Amino acid sequence: MQTCPPPKALSGPPHRWPAQGVRHALVVLTEAPQAQHNIPGFDVLMAVLRRQNEKPELLCKQPISAEVGDGVMISWVWVNSTLSRFEQQSVLCAGLKPLLAEHPQSCALVLTGPEREAVAGLALYCVWVNGAALPSRKKTKPTALRTVFVQGVRDLSRFAAPRATAQANTLTRELTLWPPNELTPAHYRRRIRSLARQQGWAVREYSLARLKTMGAGAFVAVAQGSADQDAAIVHLSYRGPGATRRMALVGKGICFDTGGHNLKPAKYMYGMHEDMNGSAVALGILSAVTALRLPVNIDCWLALAQNHISAEAYKQNDVVRALNGTTIEIVHTDAEGRMVLADTLSLAARLKPELMVDFATLTGSMHTALGSRYSGIFATTPALAALATHVGDVCGERVVVFPLAKDYDPALDSKIADIKQCTAEGEADHILAARFLWRFIGQSPWVHMDLSASRNEGGLGAVGSDVTGFGVNWGVHFVDNWLKNKL
Repeated sequence: MQTCPPPKALSGPPHRWPAQGVRHALVVLTEAPQAQHNIPGFDVLMAVLRRQNEKPELLCKQPISAEVGDGVMISWVWVNSTLSRFEQQSVLCAGLKPLLAEHPQSCALVLTGPEREAVAGLALYCVWVNGAALPSRKKTKPTALRTVFVQGVRDLSRFAAPRATAQANTLTRELTLWPPNELTPAHYRRRIRSLARQQGWAVREYSLARLKTMGAGAFVAVAQGSADQDAAIVHLSYRGPGATRRMALVGKGICFDTGGHNLKPAKYMYGMHEDMNGSAVALGILSAVTALRLPVNIDCWLALAQNHISAEAYKQNDVVRALNGTTIEIVHTDAEGRMVLADTLSLAARLKPELMVDFATLTGSMHTALGSRYSGIFATTPALAALATHVGDVCGERVVVFPLAKDYDPALDSKIADIKQCTAEGEADHILAARFLWRFIGQSPWVHMDLSASRNEGGLGAVGSDVTGFGVNWGVHFVDNWLKNKL
């Protein structure tokens, strides 16, 4: 299965609307509608506002959708510059939903007002990211949006970044949505090889047998419970044009998580095929960076495994030795993500990158702390923490920085090993997980994202699907800003 490309964007006729055959339109206002009598459907819009006894400012919070004759449906939104980027994305996404619910093959994007150039990229990103069809096994397949006619902006060539990022987000969501019988580690590895050929990445796979020989006991402990010994750490390399800086992306890729011997109840095991989302986010970022030819060298490390229950599965009170020599006492077999990441981070650290960034659906306690509308960040320097939050505000994928303080470490003291994997109580587990992973990053500066916002019912910000692809847009902006700020 190939990722559905974003709809083709064409500059629409400047004085003719709607474009021939187009029956759906998102009209994006950048000033009060009273000042724009020539906007499509103006009379209908004002009539609806009068009927609802609402002021035009309502359009900054929620769209108005209506038919305007000849079977044409319009959604109007007002993208006000005083709104945060997240709020702007949310109203654009809400405006698109009633249009895309009818599965059109084409639609119009009409940008109006003095700030239309400023919001064009954001509006196009929302159309591109929501217009693609996601995986479905229904008999009737959803129709992807194929063409968007853009009016109000002529030069569409300057929107390469939002297009590449939207396509990367779609890749991430598509991989995350694949059912677990179709995305085992073996299937995932084949898909990655195919992507590597398309993108020109160098690829190297560390098989389970090889990892055993190398002494990657933390990763092997999790993977050994699977009947299919197909787990691996996959290393992808991108070399940017003229690049002088090097960073590592690391992603947790647990293709299904039963919890192991500490078996999850059915309610919490449902959906655990999405526990590989961190690896899909890392892949998405790498894909967008490659498409944009950013001047950076990236090593991307993906920890692909499953956490199954069997006679061979690891268990509580086991002691295993990680790749960097650290001995780990197993406390809970459902804390498998930090185990596979430990050895993957150790491998990444051997190349001494200037920065390591990892992505993982790691802890339930982060979801307890934040819900599913933000993700949590840990960083080894104040400058990286500040950049992470700034980027979140700019791109609309919001993050909160949590402490990485050493005085949490005593909770992980073990009487029989160098460190406990976690605690039995689970208090502050998102912080303890970060402190655990910190043991394996070497000397590199590090940012860790715990993806509590990987799924949000009804969508989040620019993305209308429950699986959000959170982290891809943030990651592309973060890489770009890291390069520009020379952190």
